[in-house]
Formats: sequence, structure tokens, C-alpha cells
Amino acid sequence: MCGMRMHEQSRNNHRALVSRQFVHMSRIRIEGYLAAFPKLIGTGKQHTYVETENVRYVYQPIESLYLLLVTNKQSNILEDLETLRLLSKLVPEYSYSLDEDGIGRTAFEILFAFDEVISLGHKENVTVAQIEKNRERGAFMALQSMGSGRFDSGYGSDNSVHGGSGSGNGSGLGLSNDIDSFSSKSKGRSSAAASAPPKGLGMQLGRTQKTNQFLESLKAEGEVIVEDVRAVIGQSKPAAPPPTDPVTVTIEEKLNVTLKRDGGVGSFDVQGTLSLQIINQDDGFIQVQIETGSNPGLLYKTHPNINKEMFSGENILALKDPNRPFPAGQAGDGVSLLKWRMQSADESLVPLSINCWPSVSGNETYVNLEYEAPTMFDLHNVVISIPLPALRGAPNVQQIDGEWRYDSRRSILEWSILLIDDSNRSGAMEFVIPAADTSQLFPISVQFTATSTFSDLKYFPMGNESTHDSI
Repeated sequence: MCGMRMHEQSRNNHRALVSRQFVHMSRIRIEGYLAAFPKLIGTGKQHTYVETENVRYVYQPIESLYLLLVTNKQSNILEDLETLRLLSKLVPEYSYSLDEDGIGRTAFEILFAFDEVISLGHKENVTVAQIEKNRERGAFMALQSMGSGRFDSGYGSDNSVHGGSGSGNGSGLGLSNDIDSFSSKSKGRSSAAASAPPKGLGMQLGRTQKTNQFLESLKAEGEVIVEDVRAVIGQSKPAAPPPTDPVTVTIEEKLNVTLKRDGGVGSFDVQGTLSLQIINQDDGFIQVQIETGSNPGLLYKTHPNINKEMFSGENILALKDPNRPFPAGQAGDGVSLLKWRMQSADESLVPLSINCWPSVSGNETYVNLEYEAPTMFDLHNVVISIPLPALRGAPNVQQIDGEWRYDSRRSILEWSILLIDDSNRSGAMEFVIPAADTSQLFPISVQFTATSTFSDLKYFPMGNESTHDSI
């Protein structure tokens, strides 16, 4: 919290003129702190501080006013004094007179300037000159908006820019040792299999030309820009083109797993579907021969219109009425003919495991993460998302096997691996953040795709003999 206070002969007449709260705190608590301040301050000092049982008051006289910061007692007093010094330089820049009238008339400008200095309770690495530049640029853009009736900042909904002095080389991704939500999707249709981007491209930018020009102008003015590079694998893919084959069979499995932080499986659920899509009605007089794998934990269930005797005895998916064709022109993947499900508590079935080893040392938290993948599947487009406490900048990623991206809005660190196969069944990542409660690094979520399935189901479409005889 930061505030301006009048300094009068009688301490009982002190009152706040402008105040800004940078962390969550109840109004009653704030008013209590402000009411106690006049009773604690001394006289004749240019700047000093005083501590109570709970908080520290850092203050400086400015003519007839006091500039006051209220912080917790664990904060760095040298940094608090530096913050106070910077704020004290800003006030005369924005207020034409250092009295109640001057502060009242420029209250909003002063608050906006304070917001440039302090973010989420921490001091930003800025100077008075930089804040004045922001002030001039904001005024210029406001005039542009007034003149044209419309203001276009050039930002797209999928683009974001991180400014400031935070460590890191761009966007960020991170890891931890517990997986709370684990999901994957595998499809048997070749057109739906994930494909890696062309070699040499790696990550791709989705920024517009206007945004590029805006960033370049900021850089020219001395701003430090940490660019947010978005991985292609982290974006939603466009809808698959409509099928061109007369008959298409799609096998899809979805895996949802919850793992406990200290080891063990919380839940493990596989749900699969075999769907049939037919373009023309004349091609609907078919049957589908399937071959199930050797997994005994799978439970199969057919569509109500499927001949259950043929399925249980011959592993053939056929309609009860052989003179009827399968429906054509269905949306999506077509008609679901067969579904299956598997649940287990066997941790060895999990396609990817994550280990996290966070440790706090001084003012920093060191996080070491590693993944391990058994040989059962090759995993595509792996994204491991780790929640982080609110940070002033991107985390300092010191080592990584793969790519990383930091989403500052959601405070999520993402670790991306395009493909995990026999060449990289294990990998690691290390990053550093300011000291924090390590429980804030959980739960971790993981997403990936694979071309193999737990069911290992195979299919062979074939003509319906009795139907063709009757035509």
C-alpha cells in the first residue's frame, strides 16, 4: 500500500489525500494502519521508517505532506527506501503544487505513476525518465484516439507482450513433480495423426505487422521487451478437412489420469470409440471386421442397432437388419459403432511420469523437473503446464530439453516437447523463481497425442454379402 498524507501541526488532523493498494487487504485493516501512523512518526527527519508488531511504515516528508509506504516486516528495507526515493521524485513531476489542492487535482496521474513503479507489491526496475516517456506516449495515443474516433492498438487476441526487467529469454514453460490432470487423445485414422512442423522451423510466431511495429518503437525508446513466442503445439488446431474416401473408420481413445504427488494413481480412465463415416448412401451396405488386442481390462459395448451375436462370436460390426445401410453424411467422425473403457490403478500403464524437486534457498526457489516415458507409446505435441505464483517477470529457465513458454496472464509455465520417442525417453528442466510456497507449483497438467492406443484395435471394412445378393 502507498499513500500521501497531510502533515499539520496537530497529529490528530492527519488524513490521507491519495492512497493506492497493491496487495489484497480489507478496508478496515487499511484504515487502521493509516490511523495509527500519526502516533508513530517522529519529527525533523527527511526520511525514515518505524515498525510495529505487524508492519513497517516507510515515510518521507515532502514539504507539508508525508509520502508513506506500508509493507510487511519481511520486505527488504533497502529496496523499500529505494522505492520511496523514486516515488518522491515522481510526485513533484505530476503535481503543480505540493499541497492538498495540488495533490487532489492530479490524484489520478499520481496513482498511474505509482502503478508504473509497483506491481503486485514489488518494485519494478524503472526510472523517472522511463515513466515520463510512458506518460508522453499515453498522451499522444489519447490524442490520436480523440481525433479519429477509433483507437487500434495493433494487438491480436492471441498475442501478448511482456515488458519489464524479468529474467528469461522470452516466453516460458516449466515443470513440477506431480501430475494432477493427465489427458491424451489417440486416433486410428491417419489423417488425424499429429504431424510435426517442418524441420528447422521449431516455434512459429503469430504476431501481426502492426504489433511488430509497436514493439520496435518501444525498443527504440529503450524499453525492455520480453517477447512471448507461442509454440504451434500449444494452439488449437484447425478443423480437419472433410473426408474424401467413400468409407472412413476412425478409432479414438481419450486417457484421463490423476496422479498423487507422493506417488500412486488417483484415477486412470481410458475411453475409446470406433466410428464409421460414409459419404454416399450406396456405400453403406458394409460390415466391419475388427481384431481386438490382448488387453484384458477393456470392456466393449456396441451400438443398439449392431448385431451383438455377430460381434461376440465373430468380432464383426454389422447392422441387425442386413438390408439396411449404415447412415451417410453424418457430421464429425460419423456414427459410433463401438465403445470401450478401461480403468486401472497400475502406475506402470501411465505413458508419461513427471518428477519435481523444488527447494527454497535464500530468496529463490530452485525447481528441478524430469519426465520419463516408457516404450509403449511415442508421444506427440507434449505440453506440461505448471502453475506458478504471481511473478514480476518470466522465470529464469536455466536448462531444458525442449521448449518453454511463460503465460503471464495465467501465471503458467509450459514445457513443450514435439516428440518423445526412443531417442528421448527422459528429459529434464531447471528453472528459478523468487522464494515461494512450493505447494503453489501444483497441480501440474499434461497433454499429448499418440498414434497408438491401449486397445490396439484393428479393423477391416468388407462388403455385406447377403445385402449384395438381394440387390
